[in-house]
Amino acid sequence: MAKVKYYYDPKTLSYRKIEKGAAYQARQTLLYLASAALLGLIFYFVADNFIDSPKEKRLRRELENMKLQYSILNQRLDQLNQVLAKLEDRDDNIYRVVFEAEPIPASVRQAGFGGANRYEKLEGFENSELIKETARRVDKLSKRMYVQSKSYQELIDMAENKQKLLEAIPSIQPVPNEDLRRMASGYGWRIDPFTKARKFHYGMDFSAPIGTPVYATGDGKVIRADNHSSGYGRHIRIDHGYGYRTLYAHLNDYNVRQGQRVSRGQIIGFLGSSGRSTGPHLHYEVHRDKERLNPMNFYYGELSPKEYQQAISLSSQSNQSFD
Repeated sequence: MAKVKYYYDPKTLSYRKIEKGAAYQARQTLLYLASAALLGLIFYFVADNFIDSPKEKRLRRELENMKLQYSILNQRLDQLNQVLAKLEDRDDNIYRVVFEAEPIPASVRQAGFGGANRYEKLEGFENSELIKETARRVDKLSKRMYVQSKSYQELIDMAENKQKLLEAIPSIQPVPNEDLRRMASGYGWRIDPFTKARKFHYGMDFSAPIGTPVYATGDGKVIRADNHSSGYGRHIRIDHGYGYRTLYAHLNDYNVRQGQRVSRGQIIGFLGSSGRSTGPHLHYEVHRDKERLNPMNFYYGELSPKEYQQAISLSSQSNQSFD
């Protein structure tokens, strides 16, 4: 029950009852509504800023979990960077040294990505910098891994070429020791058997019975097998690639034909005394880039150190050549 209020009327010298009109009722109603609205706004502000809704709580948990996952991802990126750095160091300072290749410049390994802003779509979020930095690190690591994989492919190619080179280089005697009578003449100044004058002998002469097998000293392709070269008689020339060629002269017969590919140790012909020759022997030469080299330097494939020294001693004697 509402309280009844009175006021003192000095004219009548009495208390009169206060009558509440429509205007008063309207003011009271407006005051009530304004107070309710103010309280509602205050509650909404407090609830919006200090009290999370269930959806907001779920989203906040997901955000914290995302931050944790990004932190773990960056730790793994640190570990991968360390592993990749070790691989790059081995590549530059071990593998490429073995194959006499230049190391990959750091500017190539660490190169970034040019062009427009790659991470523009990642901007405008609360954690944009974290996301962008992680994306940059992933891209940079991917680029370094690509460069390293290309480097390993180059090393594989170099290893295969190195193997082919080792197989191609002449590295055995064309006539085995067990078939030799003697090392007739070596590389250097010798007495010409026909003119008796000193003449430079550009190969090695191996004395053995007619018909003794002659072997290819390295992998290659037969480019000549004929007797159309003055003085050499029946002879074979093999192109081993990489600038190497070998010549086998004064043969009795052939076991290969022009254009045929041969392997080291394969019988290519038989020793004889054709052409400008004073007796059964094989004249053998090694060429590199059109320069005639001492064949003695290429017998590392089958001779022991003792046999090699003996062969050097015999081939260096200043005697008369067979051709």
